[in-house]
Amino acid sequence: MGFAFIAPMLVLFIVFRFGPTIGAAFLSLTDYRLSGEWEFIGARNYTRLFGDALFWESLGVTAIYTAVYVPMTVLLALGTAVLLHRTVWMRGFFRGVFFLPYVTSIVLAAVIWKWIYEVDDGLLNAALGAISLGPVDFLGDENLVLPSIAATAAWKGFGYTMLILLAGLQSIPREVTEAATVDGASAWQRFRWVTLPMLRPVLFFVLVIEAIQAFQVFDAMYVMTGGGPVRASYSLVYFLYDSGFKYFDFGYASAVGLMLFVVVLIFSLIQRRLIGREVD
Repeated sequence: MGFAFIAPMLVLFIVFRFGPTIGAAFLSLTDYRLSGEWEFIGARNYTRLFGDALFWESLGVTAIYTAVYVPMTVLLALGTAVLLHRTVWMRGFFRGVFFLPYVTSIVLAAVIWKWIYEVDDGLLNAALGAISLGPVDFLGDENLVLPSIAATAAWKGFGYTMLILLAGLQSIPREVTEAATVDGASAWQRFRWVTLPMLRPVLFFVLVIEAIQAFQVFDAMYVMTGGGPVRASYSLVYFLYDSGFKYFDFGYASAVGLMLFVVVLIFSLIQRRLIGREVD
């Protein structure tokens, strides 16, 4: 009976997840042409990939973006969750408000924030001009473009992480924090030595999930910068997109996708191992 209930989702997973992954793995070993003709070339795509400077450059951009985006999103979500956990008045309303950007299309969010970042008439530069700062070319400066895109993605996605962390905070027994208060612990000491250790499994979960999402970034960069300036926002998935749909090198693009899959798989295995240990 249990298998009967999970059968529909299992079929969908095999057809739309597992099947395409196996197909991409095989495709990465071929020279597949747009006409449908293909030739088996073994590991030649991977050899070419490891010697491709553009691959390493895009991987570096993705790593830097991940290092900026993940702490920004998790800290913003954690701070908001702590405030909502302590606030009783209109808590449900504020949860909805903070979660609303998450259900917004990333393309729409990227377009809006691109307008906000505009050098000449953008909202942010208008505010900076009011205090005699700027204008700042947020999307045209190689040093600012990744933090600017990360801020857009963090605004769009922190609401989901906030709800997970809020659920984790609400699962902490109140007796524990009350005992720490009776013992004379300050608010910071209670948060540092009681709340954070008990929140560790949830916190690690959201860190891994956000890191996986960061490694797959593409939409915001495509809409806001087109990979520029000077490939400063040219992510690994953007490299995959160009290889497959701009140069029609489908075998090579599949090899890039498999390398991304390996990175995501490593993060997933770490998540399973460490979270399982915490639960035990």
